[in-house]
Amino acid sequence: MALVLDAGALIAVDKGVRTLGTRLAIAREKGLPVRTAATVVAQVWRDGARQANLARTLAGVEIVSLEEDDARRVGELLAATATSDVVDAHVATLVEPGDRVLTTDPQDIGRLIAARGVTARMIGV
Repeated sequence: MALVLDAGALIAVDKGVRTLGTRLAIAREKGLPVRTAATVVAQVWRDGARQANLARTLAGVEIVSLEEDDARRVGELLAATATSDVVDAHVATLVEPGDRVLTTDPQDIGRLIAARGVTARMIGV
């Protein structure tokens, strides 16, 4: 099991939402992997000098890039779900069975994950 973070989760980290910080600290203590998509980082990163919470958190997060094969899978997932949010679809492709997804958008992310046939738990942030 891993924690997968969407843009809303990283925005919450940036804003200093304590419940999310606590959840991530517990995950680290338990040795659980935490990952996000590079497209998510692009969506939320603006100024590292002003985003200390985000920068500290990202230092312990696996950031998965969008390579050519991944991009094709993202596009196919968007076609299968008749949606258009590349970032959400990229996040959805990172989710493995049993993962926990920290998100502000559980319906959209959940729909994309379900279309892949993967079972994961959505945790609202």
